[in-house]
Amino acid sequence: MALIVQKDGGTSVGSPERIGKVADRVKRWRDRGNDVVVVVSAMSGETDRLLGLAGEITPNPAPRELDVLLSTGEQVTIALLSMALSERGCPAKSYTGTQVHILTDSAHNKARIQEIEDRRIHADLSAGNIVVVAGFQGLEPERNRVTTL
Repeated sequence: MALIVQKDGGTSVGSPERIGKVADRVKRWRDRGNDVVVVVSAMSGETDRLLGLAGEITPNPAPRELDVLLSTGEQVTIALLSMALSERGCPAKSYTGTQVHILTDSAHNKARIQEIEDRRIHADLSAGNIVVVAGFQGLEPERNRVTTL
């Protein structure tokens, strides 16, 4: 059994129909006996929509708050993909970058990954789950702040 890690960008998960196609592809890998981790982006256009909202509030949003806002786009996608997988008979668990502990430096809006604590991922894979992780986000551990990559 292999560990398959796949990344799906915004266009690939840009609609419920496309999310369903991603779920079908993930299911095929799992049906072959593989463990699967899927990293997803926000749905196509969502990050731009969120940036537009921030711009309507202020021309210079605080980097910390912008990271909190932008990280919500991936949260929608991880939940929807996990639902689609469950609907196909594939147990799945979704995780934000902070929940799975993708630890970063403190550079808001351009953070770099320092470490990924993979204990939760491996535990879920061992329990037979597909793991769906939000891309583009992490956690600056010293101040417990959401960051975007």
